[in-house]
Amino acid sequence: MSTAHSADTASPFRQPRAVWAVAFACVISFMGIGLVDPILPALATQLQASPAQVSLLFTSYLLITAVMMLVTGWVSSRIGAKATLLTGLTIIVVFAALAGASGSIGEIVGFRAGWGLGNALFIATSLAVIVASASGGFAGAIILYETALGVGIALGPLVGGLLGSVSWRAPFFGVAVLMAIALVATLVLLDRTPKPAKKISLLDPLKALRHRSLATIALTAFAYNWGFFTLLAYSPYSMGGLDELQLGAVFTAWGVLVAIFAVFVAPALERRFGTVRVLYFVLGLLAVDLGVIAFWNDTPGVVIGAVIVAGAMIGLNNTLVTQAVMSVAPVERPVASASYSFVRFLGGGLAPWIAGLLAEAFLPDTPFWVGAAVVAIGILVLATAHRLLRRVETGEVVVAAEEGAPSGAPRPVLVAVDESPHAPAVAAAGGRCAKLLDAPLVVVHVPECALVDAAAASDVGGLDLDRSVAAAREALGPRGAVTTETLVPVGSHDGVGGELVAVARRLDARAVVVGRPRGGALAALTSPSADRALWTDGPCPVVVVPDGAAPDRARGDTDTGRQRRHAADTPEPSVPAAR
Repeated sequence: MSTAHSADTASPFRQPRAVWAVAFACVISFMGIGLVDPILPALATQLQASPAQVSLLFTSYLLITAVMMLVTGWVSSRIGAKATLLTGLTIIVVFAALAGASGSIGEIVGFRAGWGLGNALFIATSLAVIVASASGGFAGAIILYETALGVGIALGPLVGGLLGSVSWRAPFFGVAVLMAIALVATLVLLDRTPKPAKKISLLDPLKALRHRSLATIALTAFAYNWGFFTLLAYSPYSMGGLDELQLGAVFTAWGVLVAIFAVFVAPALERRFGTVRVLYFVLGLLAVDLGVIAFWNDTPGVVIGAVIVAGAMIGLNNTLVTQAVMSVAPVERPVASASYSFVRFLGGGLAPWIAGLLAEAFLPDTPFWVGAAVVAIGILVLATAHRLLRRVETGEVVVAAEEGAPSGAPRPVLVAVDESPHAPAVAAAGGRCAKLLDAPLVVVHVPECALVDAAAASDVGGLDLDRSVAAAREALGPRGAVTTETLVPVGSHDGVGGELVAVARRLDARAVVVGRPRGGALAALTSPSADRALWTDGPCPVVVVPDGAAPDRARGDTDTGRQRRHAADTPEPSVPAAR
C-alpha cells in the first residue's frame, strides 16, 4: 500500500469545517472530566451534602460510561458513526442543562448519569468521524484529535473554576450551551458517514474477558483508575479551603501535565525502555504519590504539589496501559477496547464513592492509603502477565496459542491496507490470493503511527475498511470468508512490521499481502533504520502488490500473479519469501 506525498506533508490543522466542528465538540467533552472538580466543595456546602454524596457525581457518570462501553460498538455498527455522534451530543446537552437546573445533590447525580450515557456514545465515535472526514491522512487526524483531548483536559478545571466562581450551576449550563453549538455545527457541516463493515455483538466484549491476557491488563487498569479517580474526586477537600478559581488553577496545571506526558513523553519512554518496564515504574510512582497525599493530608501545600505532579504519572499511564492491552488482546481491537474500557471505568466509578465512605467512617487520609494499596495490587496483577507482555514486545509471542486458540482452524491470508487510494487494489489482490488458496481472508487495517485511547478509537477501523473490504469480498467471491482487524497503535513506523508479524503468527497466516511501500505506514519496512520484522521474522510468504493494480480486473502472468502462485506452491517455508 502507499500514501500520497501530499498526505504526509499536509498540515493536520488545515481541515474541512466538519472536522473542526467535531474537534470542538471533543474539547468540550473532555473538559467534562475535570469540570466539576473546582465546584465540589461549593456543592457540598450549598446543597448540604457530604463529600461522599458529592463524589457520586463521578461515580454515576463513570459507571454509566463503563456499562455503555459494552453497547456503543453494537449501536454505532448498526446506525452509523454520525447518528451515534449526534445522539451522544444531544443527550449531553439535555442532561448537562438538567444538572444545572437541579435543586438537590441527588438530582445532579442522576443527571450526571445521563451525561455519562451521552459521553460514552460521543467518545466512542468522535475519533472515527474525524478520521473519516479529515484531510491529510490518519496521522494528521490523530494529531488533531490528541490536541483536542489535551486542550479539553487542561481547560476543563479552569473553565469549571471561572464559571463556578459565579455559581455552581454555571459550569453545567456552560457545557450545555457549548455542546448545543457543537451539535448544530456537526449536524449541518458533517456529511453522512458509512456504517462499519462488521457488526459487533453485545456479548462479544464480555466474552473477550475470558482471555487471561486481556483480563489481566484490564484489571491492572481497574487498579490504576481506582487511584486516579480517588485523587481526582477527593483531593480538593484536602487543599486548605481553596476557592473555585484556585482549585481550577491547580487542576489546570495537573491537566497540562496529563496532556504533555500522554502525547509526547509516553511514546518516547516506551520506545526507549519498553511498555512493561515503564509501566511498572509509573504505577509505583503513582502509588508513592498517593501515599504522600495520605501521609501529609493535613498539609495543603504538599497535597497541591502531589496532585499536580500526579498529572505526569496519569498521562503516562493513560497511554501505556492502553498500549499494553492492545498488544496482548487476542480479539479484534474494537472488542478489546470495549472490554478494557468497561473494566477500567468500573474502577474509576467505584473509587470516588468508596473514598467518601472511607473518609466518613475512618480518617480523611484513609481513601488515599487505600488508593495507594489498590495501585500496588495492580502492579502485582500486572506481574502475572510479565512474560507475555515482554514476549509481545520482542515479537516472540503467539497470543492465540497461549490463550488456547482452537487447533485445526483454516489458515487465513492477511492483507494489510491503510487509507490510501491504492488500498482497495491491495485488498482485491488479497482476495484473489485467498481464493486461489481456498483460504479465509483477514483484512488488517494499518494506522499511521499514533498512540490513541482505545475507547475513543474503537470505531476507526470499521470506517476506514469499508472500501477495501468491499473490494476484497468482490475478488474473493460470495463463498469466501472475510473478517477485519485494526493493527494495534504503535509509537512509530518502526513498530508496524513487528505488529504485522504478531498478527500473522497469532492467526497462523498462509501469506501476507501488502502494497509496494512508498510513504504511508508500511514505508518504514524498507527504510534502513526501520523494523524489518515482516521480512526477516515473518512466518509465511509476503506478496507485494505493485502500484497501478486495479481492484476489479483479473490478473494474468503479472508480478502479482507470479507471487500468488509462489505463495500457493510454498506450503511450509522456513524463511519468508519477500519481494
